[in-house]
Amino acid sequence: MHAAIGIALVMIGCTSNVVFLEFLVKDDPGCGNIVTFVQFLVIAVEGFVFEFKFGRNKPVIPIWKYMIMVVMFFLVSVVNNYALNFNVPLPLHMIFRAGSLIANMVLGIIILHKRYTVSKYTSVVMITVGIAICTLMSAKGIPAAADEQAGSEQMVRWCIGIGMLIFALFLSARLGIFQEILYSEFGKHPKEALFYSHALPLPAFLLLGSDIYSRVIMYNQSEPMTVALLGASVAVPKMWIFLMANCVTQYVCIRGVFILTSECESLTVTLVITLRKFISLVFSILYFRNPFTLLHWVGTFCVFGGTLLFTEVPWKIHSALTAKKDIKAE
Repeated sequence: MHAAIGIALVMIGCTSNVVFLEFLVKDDPGCGNIVTFVQFLVIAVEGFVFEFKFGRNKPVIPIWKYMIMVVMFFLVSVVNNYALNFNVPLPLHMIFRAGSLIANMVLGIIILHKRYTVSKYTSVVMITVGIAICTLMSAKGIPAAADEQAGSEQMVRWCIGIGMLIFALFLSARLGIFQEILYSEFGKHPKEALFYSHALPLPAFLLLGSDIYSRVIMYNQSEPMTVALLGASVAVPKMWIFLMANCVTQYVCIRGVFILTSECESLTVTLVITLRKFISLVFSILYFRNPFTLLHWVGTFCVFGGTLLFTEVPWKIHSALTAKKDIKAE
């Protein structure tokens, strides 16, 4: 029952979260900072009330350890969202984030001295090729500018955006390795980590205060939408509706992933999350009519196919089906 709830929360929360982000990006491509800030604030307040118990609970993991993790987590979140300001289409953004296994493997070899099977190296090659194809096709899809100088500026901005995504990809992998080492030493405390990773970075958003404030003014002046509230019709600026919906669905998504990881096998978690990412990508392409060519689809299937190959999903499914047949035969 809990697993079914987790799957439902991931599918509904994570998929709708991307939809509301797309609504925001369509009207405000520079929304990355305010989206990140409000998401961090909402999750930190919820954690302060329900996990930290208004300051009565003491952390199991030392705060200074969390500070290292928080710096990396904050940079990953801000850079990922801010990359949307640099002509990076949301489908390519999602494909890049789905390719995190590349960075995980590279840093695992360098830092943890891990060794992998041939199938895992093959899967990473597939993911790399897929991302490369989608990136090159997205570069061709940059709208033509009125003059050569403006076109060059757009291409430079796009290259900066791609560089930001690559940086965030490898920093996110480094964060994962740091968490792996941290949890092996102190044990897993996901709710505590969730709270501190969102609460401790909040003062850093003062550095982005002017940008966030300008977005607040812009959103206040956005077109109003009528919503039913306590039996009355209230006009609310639509950008605030999209932003609040994005934050609520982000929380639902995170809770769903937490339930899945605690109730299900890693195979189930991988399948659900990979399927969710693919559904979000397809919805973004079809509903918002984002440009997507045949080669984009080839690259996409390379990325998701490589992800499934890396996590050995096909072999695990085959083993599970074979085991069931053997049981029936007996």
